Amino acid sequence: MVGWFEIPVSDMDRAKMFYETVFNVEIKDVEFDGLKMGWFPDNNGSNGSSGALIKQSSYVPSREGVLIYFVSKDVQLELDRVEAAGGKIGLEKTKISENNGFMGMFIDTEGNKIALHSDA
Repeated sequence: MVGWFEIPVSDMDRAKMFYETVFNVEIKDVEFDGLKMGWFPDNNGSNGSSGALIKQSSYVPSREGVLIYFVSKDVQLELDRVEAAGGKIGLEKTKISENNGFMGMFIDTEGNKIALHSDA
């Protein structure tokens, strides 16, 4: 049901470098009337939604509030890149249950808590 997400950032260049490194993707710079955004790649017709990094005074990075889960082939792949990219591990790869796969969490360079989910 999620159609779009936005992750608040204080420093767009730092945040872009972090997310490009962790997820091995290219984030596209977009600007609308002074609003700076960094768009994640679209999902190419697969499940899930796309979203953006966003820098605006009303958007404040936080560890509290909504938790976004990024889908992964194996959460360990992204977790292994978090610290080298400047983030912190919040929760190592953890089995949820036999039927629900694995999760992990990290704190990005901006102070946001972000989660990962994989079947393996």
